[in-house]
Amino acid sequence: MPLVLTRSDLIGLVQPAEVVDAVERAFADLSDGTAAQAPLAVAALDDAAHFLPMTAVSRRAGLAGSKLLADVPGNRDRGLPAQRSVLVLVDADDGGPVAVLDGGLPTRLRTAAASAVATRWLAPPSARVLGLVGAGGLALEHVSALATVRPLEQVLFWTRSDATAATFAERTAARHPEIKVTRVGSPESAVGSADVVCTLTPSREPVVHGEWFHPGMHVNVVGAPPRPDHREVDGAAMARSRVVVDSVSTALGESGDVLLAIADGAVDAAACRTELGDVVTGRASGRRAAAEITVFNSVGLGLLDVAVGRLLLDAARAAGRGLTVDLSA
Repeated sequence: MPLVLTRSDLIGLVQPAEVVDAVERAFADLSDGTAAQAPLAVAALDDAAHFLPMTAVSRRAGLAGSKLLADVPGNRDRGLPAQRSVLVLVDADDGGPVAVLDGGLPTRLRTAAASAVATRWLAPPSARVLGLVGAGGLALEHVSALATVRPLEQVLFWTRSDATAATFAERTAARHPEIKVTRVGSPESAVGSADVVCTLTPSREPVVHGEWFHPGMHVNVVGAPPRPDHREVDGAAMARSRVVVDSVSTALGESGDVLLAIADGAVDAAACRTELGDVVTGRASGRRAAAEITVFNSVGLGLLDVAVGRLLLDAARAAGRGLTVDLSA
């Protein structure tokens, strides 16, 4: 019978390194053809609320899954998260229901893990300083995930909110006392002094500009929602970098960072056709030169939710968490 797992059920079940490895294997499986990812589709009655079913199947996990993502910007005025989701997992062989999970924590874990995988393959081995543009819900998970692939010594972060800054600094210091955490006064300061940068904002207009980039840096562009009119980096950032995406079809369909750079004439679609899974499997190269600037652009893949869902489900069963429900009764 399927297991229902709430947000509190999922907390503390898995370690960042486990998630990073599972997500890396999922990217490789997609490249190898042992996993499949459905095209991203959007259901919307107007521009206010978008609903996206993110569906995939994984032979390795033995599961198919679909996460229904609700992107509702108006929720900020209601005191609610702008993005909410629920993940449904079924058996890949017979389609029987296996689990229903709150989607918030799996989304944060897999998003940070995807950035860590990209950082493992694309960032310079000497990277020690992480810059964060945005310090909300994704930020701490990014520090934890990236610390598994590079020996971070310092985190420079920028956020407009004093409350967000205080919460992030406190939680990061508690989880990673070995890392120096410093708030900086501008996105440019977070970018210019960092070896690796993660953009973690739901921005509609660029908050990071390519003119700030320096040779050898790596940038994970992962914060903007899957909306073609939202972007965190400008066209110059894409033009100055070698771009790697999580999925070509998703990037060319829903990534504003990609689509608006193409519309600006900064890059063409051919510059955005290298997938991270192909880098992991060796079908495409990783970092090619010490001075190369690289960008990983991620909209998010349902396959990663399935991979992380498998981890969480197994750990929850081992820990005796969750509620078993007979949906056929």
